[in-house]
Amino acid sequence: MLNFDEARFLEIQGGAVALAPRIDAVIAEAISAGATNLYFLGTGGVAYLMEPAVQLLHRRSGFQVFKDYPAEVVLTGTANLTDKSIVVMPSLSGTTKESVAMLEKVKEIGCTLITLVGHAQTPLGLGGNPALVNFAEDDTSSESFYIQSLLIALSVMKARGEIDNYDALVAEMQTVPQALLDAKRAFEPKAEEYASIIAGADYHMFTGAGNMWPEALYYATCILEEMQWIRTRPVHASDFFHGPLELIETGVSLILFRGEDAYDALAERVAQFAPQYTDRFTVLDVAEFAPRSLSEEMRALLSPAMMATLLERLSAHLEVMRDHPLVTRRYYKRVAY
Repeated sequence: MLNFDEARFLEIQGGAVALAPRIDAVIAEAISAGATNLYFLGTGGVAYLMEPAVQLLHRRSGFQVFKDYPAEVVLTGTANLTDKSIVVMPSLSGTTKESVAMLEKVKEIGCTLITLVGHAQTPLGLGGNPALVNFAEDDTSSESFYIQSLLIALSVMKARGEIDNYDALVAEMQTVPQALLDAKRAFEPKAEEYASIIAGADYHMFTGAGNMWPEALYYATCILEEMQWIRTRPVHASDFFHGPLELIETGVSLILFRGEDAYDALAERVAQFAPQYTDRFTVLDVAEFAPRSLSEEMRALLSPAMMATLLERLSAHLEVMRDHPLVTRRYYKRVAY
């Protein structure tokens, strides 16, 4: 595969799966001690990667779950964030400005603080109780964070008696790193073709539903806009028919992400509409590439990670095709803001 280190990838994703016992222990302890809610407080793209876990808990757990912006909460506080909260703060670098500022406020409150970081000797790497460290970099971090946040959601449901197959799911997750690699291999022959679709226009609309929506938002915003300077318009599939559909016409690129969760009917509605009005409609469906060795439930839960792992292959070809390395920035971490 183009510009790809298989051993490194397997080690990083295996490291995420290996955090399961520590995650389960801290969640169990906090809930048994009387925790009343869970806050996901991420900044930027990594916050998007927490959203499938938030959605899973909203749909299947009675535990109160919130997702908020540290940049706002640090200014005003929020009534439900107390010493009985469990806070999850993800940051690949461990140095994200808004999250570091939030760290001090969380410590003052005195709640359980789980930081998920890629680097230990950083403010967030040193500030969690616990700090869970799994080294990753931009090209491997999405899958790692999806896995870690799913483990948190499953542990919450286990601690509350809301799931009866936790052990089986965590055991199956041992096979997920290899399954992700197999999906990459299956997609690689098509990656350049999909990259040419992205490279062929300077504006794209992206849409998806269920746990595909956060990945559509993430890829459009954090990869194409930040790393490739390509303009995008991400929109949830259920919102597509409430305004954005009027932008669809011949020549407008619309890209639909499809997963394997219960919300694909919303994606199908877009798929039925779009080809009637644009000649640039593209579907990327993880079901075509996710290994059937995984159970149906696991494929549904990890559809976002599967999509992320396919898109990494697309991006590897895109940066070569456009002669624009993914690490190139104009402003991000380069100027004061």
